[in-house]
Amino acid sequence: MEIKRDTYLEQLKMRKDNGMIKIITGIRRCGKSFLLFVLFKKYLLENGVDSEHIIEIALDGIENEELRDPKKCYKYIKAAMKDEQKYYLLLDEVQFMPRFEEVLNSLLRISNIDVYVTGSNSKFLSSDIVTEFRGRGDEVRIYPLSFAELYAAFDGDYDDVWNEYMIYGGLPQVAQFSTERQKGEYLKNIFANVYIKDVVERNKIQNIDEIGTLVDILASAIGAPTNPTKISNTFASERGSGYSNKTISNHIDYLEEAFLISKANRYDIKGRKYVGANLKYYFTDVGLRNARLNFRQQEPTHILENIVYNELLARGYNVDVGIVDVYAKNNEGKKVHKQLEVDFVVNQGSQRYYIQVVYDMSTEEKQTQELNSLRNIPDSFKKIVIVNGTAKPWRNEEGFVIMGMKYFLLNADSLEF
Repeated sequence: MEIKRDTYLEQLKMRKDNGMIKIITGIRRCGKSFLLFVLFKKYLLENGVDSEHIIEIALDGIENEELRDPKKCYKYIKAAMKDEQKYYLLLDEVQFMPRFEEVLNSLLRISNIDVYVTGSNSKFLSSDIVTEFRGRGDEVRIYPLSFAELYAAFDGDYDDVWNEYMIYGGLPQVAQFSTERQKGEYLKNIFANVYIKDVVERNKIQNIDEIGTLVDILASAIGAPTNPTKISNTFASERGSGYSNKTISNHIDYLEEAFLISKANRYDIKGRKYVGANLKYYFTDVGLRNARLNFRQQEPTHILENIVYNELLARGYNVDVGIVDVYAKNNEGKKVHKQLEVDFVVNQGSQRYYIQVVYDMSTEEKQTQELNSLRNIPDSFKKIVIVNGTAKPWRNEEGFVIMGMKYFLLNADSLEF
């Protein structure tokens, strides 16, 4: 089964021969290599590029271990260029090469080569590419399969695919397995032996148990506000551990750099400012999150929220968590301060959307609870409620757009309804 990644392929087509280094980033095993070595290479061949003018190097393969040496790699690339026609370099997992930025910088000076690289760690992008290339690095961020990509490749109906996605996520290899046991074992195995191992080795972490427990805590708390100090206090009180908040903060950064998790900042909508006290963390793939917890904590509300967050990022939006300060009377008639939460404040250019993600809104009490934060937002940007299920979008009497999860996920412009 070949799963199309048309959105990302189009981004590469648009950037072809633009004089910049195309940097394809994303979590390992999310499909970067397939996009580059299969889909993009196929496009090049179908559009008149001779195979002799496509140079492929996968630096994470043992067969290319020698080419991790920057000088040897550069010489290999130069030797492969036999004439003055355009060459296309496809260089996979570039972070395996020390001083790789010097190699890429040197390639920028060659007029007849178009360079594409993949990397699975965001730190190399921020600390090396941006500094070294001064705007000549062009990033394409890849995510695991969206629900729409998975749904298009499956024969099953919506409910079957949705249940699979909620549990096992969107890593492309998982979609190839036919049994639940294969899917679960694969996810648990790569979490321990690929993702955690990469983070530990790259950052020279001594206490592997601590970062493993940190991952478990973050997995248990998706969608819940937290911070390194809170987590450190939990370690101290429940485990008697001296896992400092500074070390925890560093370890969270390492997990982010490996694209395992993302953080959402909290934004005070009325005050128009960021509130740094508590952040929310989401997993790049819910299947990995579920596997880390042995598929025990299957809270649908939090998983839905995580899926919507990832979908918004994949569509190119900037996403924060919103808070709204309100004053309400308590049972004694006194005014009390409350802080209501808006699941997501979504921005793109001049556009803004406020989104609530709701698993169940069947009762009047639940509707009041879920919609109250939207009612207290003082501006006129669109307010959207995404509910579990297949409901087509409609507007309620307050002007809020209500849409089912199916419509949101399968329509790329769903926020424009």
